[in-house]
Amino acid sequence: MSQQGPILIVSAGERPSFAAALDEAKLFPVVDSDWADAASAVEQLSPGAVLASTVGMDRPALVELARQIAAREPYLPLIVVDPETTLPDNAIPFAHDEDHPERLLARVYAGLRVRSLHATALRRLDPRRHVAMSDVDTVRDATVLLIGRGGAYPSLSVALGERVGVVGALSIEAAAKHLSSRDINGIVIAEGFTPRVVDAFLTVLTEDVRFRNLPVVVACGSVQAAYELANLEIVAGDPARVAASILPMVRQHAFEMHLSRTLRAIDTDGLIDARSGLLTPAAFDREFTTAVHHSLSHGGGLSVARFAFDPAHPRAQLDGARIVSRLMRQSDFGVALEDASVLVVFAETDLRNAHMIARRLSAVMRHTGHGHRDVRSEPAVTVASLLPNDSATSLLARLTDDAQRVAS
Repeated sequence: MSQQGPILIVSAGERPSFAAALDEAKLFPVVDSDWADAASAVEQLSPGAVLASTVGMDRPALVELARQIAAREPYLPLIVVDPETTLPDNAIPFAHDEDHPERLLARVYAGLRVRSLHATALRRLDPRRHVAMSDVDTVRDATVLLIGRGGAYPSLSVALGERVGVVGALSIEAAAKHLSSRDINGIVIAEGFTPRVVDAFLTVLTEDVRFRNLPVVVACGSVQAAYELANLEIVAGDPARVAASILPMVRQHAFEMHLSRTLRAIDTDGLIDARSGLLTPAAFDREFTTAVHHSLSHGGGLSVARFAFDPAHPRAQLDGARIVSRLMRQSDFGVALEDASVLVVFAETDLRNAHMIARRLSAVMRHTGHGHRDVRSEPAVTVASLLPNDSATSLLARLTDDAQRVAS
């Protein structure tokens, strides 16, 4: 992978020991700086990544450096080695292990991948395509999978739910289903499992290339450190510390997925909404009108499902839209609307099968909690099928009328 600039190491005294891993991997040039010169070094060198040592660290200087780095484009990864205090939002923690220097390299490469993706998106943005880089807090849009069944589970759920969506799983089998059906930006493994079960789960994540960069925090005791997981951390302590450890990595992963959706939007000339992964409203209207006309002219079933979410909790609609975009068939299409609903069109599908598909999608949406109140994604679902005398407008109107009758 292209390094995209020098690696900048910031420390208070002598060269930190973790720098040897970079030298052995021939990641050069590697430039050293003290905290007093760190800000000017970032401006002058335009590094590809910044690694900071916490030995003798000046915390105000770290906060200022993190603020400076957060404002730069493309994305500049900031990795803080062996942090002892709470880090700024964009600072990625790393627990140094001299026996496994490859873990630091994997953490650096993961950050460089996001930087490369961001640079690609910025280079390909074209105002004529009506696609812009959304200015969103990606950690607010993120979802963390919490696996566990011990006494710390409720506290961890609250600590994480204050910042991100939380999907709970009481078993490894349930966790595997969530990984395959929704966008997960991080995993916290709490107590309640034997070391062998945890080892088997981490091994499976290691062997699947889709999950090797997924942030994983093990909060249920020590495990082996030899897994090829770029963002694996072992964090013992209170739930607040666990949440603080994973959230910066979750932010980076969520930003990476947002960039991937943005590139899809660019590839489709703005037909895809980069935040939801579904069609934009204008593109949906055109596609839906064409689909209705084709079905009426050539025969075949066409059904539409409406998932209505609580407008007071827009995050639930976003989760639902992303689940739909991930699970729907290639022949189907959908849109997230301003009325807090998600519409999904099922091609060549009768009313009975459309109800079955909608129930399955709704069942997946029910497991995301948000914060203290544990508000869940439980949409009201209505389904309608195309009739011989329908038009695109009448079918949507009938779907909305059905939803209003159900609500009343």
